[in-house]
Amino acid sequence: MKPDVLFLGRFPEATVAELNARYNVHHFSPMPKPEAITPEMGQRIRGVATEANHGLTRAMLDRLPNVEVISVFGVGTDAVDLKAAKERGIPVTNTPDIIGPEVADLAMGMMLASARRIVEGEHYARSGDWAKKGPMPFGRTVANKTMGVIGLGGIGRAIADRAVPFRMKVLYNATREKKDVPYTYVGDLVELAKQSDYLMVACTGGPSTRHLVSKAVIDALGPQGTLINVSRGFVVDEEALIDALKHKRLGWAALDVYESEPAFDKRLLDFPNVLLQPHHGTGAIETRTAMGQLMIDNLTAGLEKKPLLTPVAA
Repeated sequence: MKPDVLFLGRFPEATVAELNARYNVHHFSPMPKPEAITPEMGQRIRGVATEANHGLTRAMLDRLPNVEVISVFGVGTDAVDLKAAKERGIPVTNTPDIIGPEVADLAMGMMLASARRIVEGEHYARSGDWAKKGPMPFGRTVANKTMGVIGLGGIGRAIADRAVPFRMKVLYNATREKKDVPYTYVGDLVELAKQSDYLMVACTGGPSTRHLVSKAVIDALGPQGTLINVSRGFVVDEEALIDALKHKRLGWAALDVYESEPAFDKRLLDFPNVLLQPHHGTGAIETRTAMGQLMIDNLTAGLEKKPLLTPVAA
């Protein structure tokens, strides 16, 4: 008999097909209320496969007395109640190493799109303004500029490495200085922002990083600076960001994540100097499929009492 698995979120077609082939799947998307898990269903479920943005709350986990493993599709585990899982001895896994290059590619693309006004240029050509008005206004260069990176884990390091061929100077801030990287550590975030032309937010999410990019950091980046966020929306104080944009204390912003998403603050639509993306840092078919396979492999390992491929530290 196939094990019963709770499946929370939306996954690639290949992942869904594989889940259905291996398990008896109970699928919910969007995230259900805990009471949607009936007592009979809760007794049967042995594993959970969940999108990082959906996670798994204590209230939901309380309705799943026989869960043996929680497998997260994505790198972030801030939406999973890790404390509750640890209390019950339930291992948690994620898909860490796959997403770094893909998110880094989008982060660099957002930086370039903002600097060179690529989206604006596409509209300028398509609308006929080029023929009517002549050349569009100039953008900005990234070469020989300074990139500050907040968080130098898998994503941050991939971003930093991609900046080098663009002849950018790379500075970084992290929970500790890393001895094995060729980039300059700056321990104070305000100082990092002050020295940066482009500030990349790529740190992990969680209570400790909420509003890490504060008003002071945003103001230090200044009217010639660009803020790019591919981390979690709440890492940036969005109210402070909007105020800085409104009063021209910040030059530009490029955002893939928001404090409230997908229904993000519509005031961000008022600023032509803000580039908006729909939280799709990992949004490539190949990457999402590979993430799905790793999630399934972790789930299977947990249910078969085999070593997990990518366990999350308790």
